[in-house]
Amino acid sequence: MIRTMAGVVLTGHGGLDKLEYRTDIPVPSPGPGEVLIRVAAAGINNTDINTRIGWYSKAVTEDTETGGAQGFESVDNTDASWSGTPLSFPRIQGADACGYIKAVGDGVDPSRIGQRVLVQSIQPLREHPPFSCITFGSECDGAFAQFTLAKSEFAHPVHCGWTNAELASMPCAYSTAENMLQRASVGAERVLITGASGGVGSAAVQLCKRRGAYVIAVSSRSKADEVLDLGADEVIDRNADLVTSLGKMSVDVVIDLVAGPQWPSMLEVLRRGGRYATAGAIAGPMAELDVRTLYLKDLSLFGSTYQADEVFPNLVSYIERGEIRPALSATYPLKEIARAQQDFLAKRHIGKLVLLPPEVPE
Repeated sequence: MIRTMAGVVLTGHGGLDKLEYRTDIPVPSPGPGEVLIRVAAAGINNTDINTRIGWYSKAVTEDTETGGAQGFESVDNTDASWSGTPLSFPRIQGADACGYIKAVGDGVDPSRIGQRVLVQSIQPLREHPPFSCITFGSECDGAFAQFTLAKSEFAHPVHCGWTNAELASMPCAYSTAENMLQRASVGAERVLITGASGGVGSAAVQLCKRRGAYVIAVSSRSKADEVLDLGADEVIDRNADLVTSLGKMSVDVVIDLVAGPQWPSMLEVLRRGGRYATAGAIAGPMAELDVRTLYLKDLSLFGSTYQADEVFPNLVSYIERGEIRPALSATYPLKEIARAQQDFLAKRHIGKLVLLPPEVPE
């Protein structure tokens, strides 16, 4: 077993210069209840960039893209993680891990060695229920390295013919989307999805169709055909006025990853008794709410981070039964993480970008 590994460490909140590729990182050892995973592929997510730039700090009011490459001057390090508690550095990020179990700690069945697994991105803190959780690659080291550790219960075996890169496109984006749909009780109804060409948005399109919904996707005009191919029933340009395009009280559910200036119109297009769920705000976290719209229409608003225990196993079952498919756009060597994140921020792709660590000699 090798003693050191290649990986990317985040040295502090800030720009791309805070990502340091190293080849001398000690390979971790699994403790009780843990497994050591050889990472085969690691997806890129908004949460990786948001954590790097400190976007979760309440001192930041701009959209993600504004500080995506250079960071923000206004970050307060004491609340710059998604959990609101300071991060410890250096940190190996990476919320998406597909890999193979290479070793197990005490209390873990040795027969698990060799399993191909997906690591659950949002992990509940059993000692602090409910709604207490951590994100893999934020409050603990994650997938941007040749090896990573995970609690055995959060390393889910998966059996399918997908490539490692395709599987690595799933954990964070698809579990986030599935959780939003579960929280909002989405069924066979009219659903509006913003940011539909991104990782979570494209996942939500597929997962809504799986539930029998009629999907209205919001995306750039240049990506409309690809979003339709994912299963959307119609696509609205992201610069269009939602009320003019759809009409007031025309949809049952809004699944939102964007927020920003368009947010009030999302409540206008909801029917009476409609539901709104969000797990992101890439167009900006500050939004204006007319409280009269909320209570006079009997709307329900759902924030969505913590995931119930069944969400990730359900996702794995959808993969194994062929009910969803990956939306993999491109792969990059791990050492090119800065270029990959720049491409991610440019938003010219559909679905997910995935990093591939160097192969490990057997």
